[in-house]
Amino acid sequence: MFADRATIIIKSGKGGDGHVSFRREKYVANGGPDGGDGGKGGDIIFAVDDGVNTLAEFRYKRKFAAQPGEEGKKRNCHGKNGADLVIKVPAGTIIKDAQTDKIIADLSGGNRRQTVLTGGRGGLGNQHFATSKMQAPKYAQPGQEAVELEVQLELKVIADVGLVGFPNVGKSTLLSRTTNAQPKIANYHFTTLQPNLGVVDLENGEGFVIADIPGLIEGASEGVGLGHEFLRHIERTRVMIHIVDAASVEGRDPLADLYAIQKELNAYNPKLCEKPQVIAANKIDVLYGGENEIIAKLRAEFEPQGIPVYPISAVSGQGVKELLYGVKKLLDELPQEPIVYEAEFDPMSRQLKEDSYTVEISPLDGAFVVEGPKIEKMLGYTNLEAERGFLFFQKFLKEQGILAELEEKGIQEGDTVRMYALEFEYYK
Repeated sequence: MFADRATIIIKSGKGGDGHVSFRREKYVANGGPDGGDGGKGGDIIFAVDDGVNTLAEFRYKRKFAAQPGEEGKKRNCHGKNGADLVIKVPAGTIIKDAQTDKIIADLSGGNRRQTVLTGGRGGLGNQHFATSKMQAPKYAQPGQEAVELEVQLELKVIADVGLVGFPNVGKSTLLSRTTNAQPKIANYHFTTLQPNLGVVDLENGEGFVIADIPGLIEGASEGVGLGHEFLRHIERTRVMIHIVDAASVEGRDPLADLYAIQKELNAYNPKLCEKPQVIAANKIDVLYGGENEIIAKLRAEFEPQGIPVYPISAVSGQGVKELLYGVKKLLDELPQEPIVYEAEFDPMSRQLKEDSYTVEISPLDGAFVVEGPKIEKMLGYTNLEAERGFLFFQKFLKEQGILAELEEKGIQEGDTVRMYALEFEYYK
């Protein structure tokens, strides 16, 4: 089965912790703190690889993690930054947040490389926390935590033109005749199990990319059959060719087939039916004179709707040139920019939430309540019972702007500040 969807777990690198150490050299008394900063964690980067055309690799490996940053070292040495992890994907891959189904990035058009997760920043070494009152700080800042995210990769084939139609109407035969593609051709339902791409070369070096979309059936938009698995590949195409069996070799009604496919396209995504469309009435090589009542009905029904009908034979090539030049004319009238989906979600926003806090006044007792992931994390690694720990706590409140925000809220000396289980009176 064609691998055009995969769900994986990605994780950025954790920032390295700051180091606690003191300068110890002969003849140097009380050398002071010299703990270095931790290194930055590695990023998760997705990049287009033109040598890959499916997502099959992600069936066997589902977890991808960048390298964490190293802990800082003594003598003010900075820890080594963690290596970035570059994940190769085919062009046309959309990266979505698995939880919300929102688009993070679309690796199409000019966007061939995207940083999806940023590594955690390194923590500061104890050299940064020395003050005139505390000249030997025995603590350092921990590195920022890694960000883990489950993402869904979805491949939408990039082609100018999409061939759609029920099984056995001749899509693969037409593709093999007009392009360099070599699809499997046989009289079985769903012979085509993956989108096949080919390049149509016209005169003067002009041409376009055409994709044979696997056969649709009624109910495809609801998940019936294999068609639902490939409807997404029509979304990037700019023109659609509906292929029908004008000879009705298998006894099917081409008009009913066309309306059934349009119904499935509309149910999956109404915008698909707004794309320019043409009808290729195939298998005229078995018709006397190349015309019949079915072709006349198709013209009478669809040409007034602005959908031209081209009688063709994918086997003999009759009428194929007129079809291709008609499609090229439509493409020339359309915008040339590739269809690229806009980003809807920034995964690093979750990290920003983890680094946030709120300052509110309790309606019950008037206490100033300071809460949030940043506060909870700080309280977890700060020993407030030790003098040095309490001095670090005071410095943290000032540097993070918490004291300034309390003053903006109107705090006065003697007012109560509550941070989870910690409660104290405010004094300047």
